[in-house]
Amino acid sequence: MRASRPADYEGRTPTRQVGQPASKTGPMHASSTPDDHPASRRPTLSVFALAVGIVFFAFSLTPSLIPRDYVLQGVLGGVVMALGYGLGQFGLLLWRYVELPLARDRLGRVLNALALVVAVGLALYFLLEVVDWQNSIRARVGMAPVDAAHPAYVALIALIVFTPLWIAGWAFQLLMDTLRRQLRRVIPVRLANLLGLALAAYVAWALIDGFVIQRFLAFADDAYGQASALFDPDIARPEAELASGGPVSLIDWNDMGRWGRNFAATGPDADAISAFTGRPAKEPIRVYVGRNSAPTPAERTEIAFAEMLRTGAFERKVLVIAMPVGSGWLDAGSHDPLEIMHDGDIATVAVQYSYLTSWISLVFETDAGLDQAQTLFDRVYRHWRSLPEDRRPELYLHGLSQGALVSQSSVDLLTLMAAPIDGALWAGPPFASGLWGRITRARAPDSPYWLPQVNDGEVVRFVNQDTDVLDDAAHRWGPVRIVFLQYGSDPIVFFDPLSALRR
Repeated sequence: MRASRPADYEGRTPTRQVGQPASKTGPMHASSTPDDHPASRRPTLSVFALAVGIVFFAFSLTPSLIPRDYVLQGVLGGVVMALGYGLGQFGLLLWRYVELPLARDRLGRVLNALALVVAVGLALYFLLEVVDWQNSIRARVGMAPVDAAHPAYVALIALIVFTPLWIAGWAFQLLMDTLRRQLRRVIPVRLANLLGLALAAYVAWALIDGFVIQRFLAFADDAYGQASALFDPDIARPEAELASGGPVSLIDWNDMGRWGRNFAATGPDADAISAFTGRPAKEPIRVYVGRNSAPTPAERTEIAFAEMLRTGAFERKVLVIAMPVGSGWLDAGSHDPLEIMHDGDIATVAVQYSYLTSWISLVFETDAGLDQAQTLFDRVYRHWRSLPEDRRPELYLHGLSQGALVSQSSVDLLTLMAAPIDGALWAGPPFASGLWGRITRARAPDSPYWLPQVNDGEVVRFVNQDTDVLDDAAHRWGPVRIVFLQYGSDPIVFFDPLSALRR
């Protein structure tokens, strides 16, 4: 009989009989398996895990709510393929850990080859279909179709992205194996395997979160910051007394950033408004503080507030607190019409909180936007509330995309009960918007998720490109008017992991 000994994490029990001397390489190397042999220190591909990764890549090609060019599709495919490969490896580890039977020798090679052939066939079929899938979406949004080389570019980029990620995964496995082997010397085998996995995961996460992500954010922030500092030769510094960045402004034109300078200098002036409406008009006030103006949200807010006092922003008919997207951009389509509608008797204040494009800022710098929105709103609202009611301007909030998310987060509805603002327009609110989510869940049962109806529309209304319920004669507005503008095809608004489980 063979002595009963604990199995290692691959599920193989060493074959040394009682009394038989151990191998010179140590008891755990009695079996020349790929996982325990020194050769495993070289990068090797698991055929089964590769097949799983290729299947993941294939399904990453399926159409989504928005079109993808070959660069985005290829990068996404490579990342998803690496994720599938890692899950395949982890599945094998668990299979071996619970000591389930493994196909060996020729049968194992045949099954692996069969899995790989099926996976490659599936990927080739999906690559042949991806042109039609992408063009079906592009036709609906008026974009030019992709060309016939699209699948080849996608596959090449995916392979380029997958390779370093696979090497990083191999390095993680090498670290885990090294740790568990060292731990086996002092604790039982299975506990050593689990602890080795946990320690390796901790080291990897500390490295990614503390080094890779931070270096990436620093690089991206620096790159976007330098791009923001570039001057558009077509945008001249404004000379008007009320203009942010002008000769008497408290805000330095050089610190406003690209989008701040564009916002302050390109809106309609009083003459343009009068020419359009045929009525007398005032010069609109646009206050914009760039992130370079001060290091903290509170300091940037104080600069904005001082500029509002200088320009008489609180003396206008309408006052808008606008939160830009992550990069600092504000949509002219939101502000130009409003200034024309009110004959220029309006002031808008905005403060930049990031240089990063919205998706990066949304994932990694959400707190920066929330802090800035909260600080700015509190400062403006506190002063606005101190004014006599008959001398207060109408106060509105506005934000687009990530700006809508942070703008919503700045509002405490309980605080507003005593002195409510006049309303808000939030366009394209991201799926993480808490207030949007709560209101959407409170919709009437017979109204769709993508266009809710809440009570009788007295306070909140949802609109898209095909509906107009803002002037619905059957329903009257209350003292506070909140509008969500959203399109049913917008994945930033309607992203939900559970969508994978339903049509």
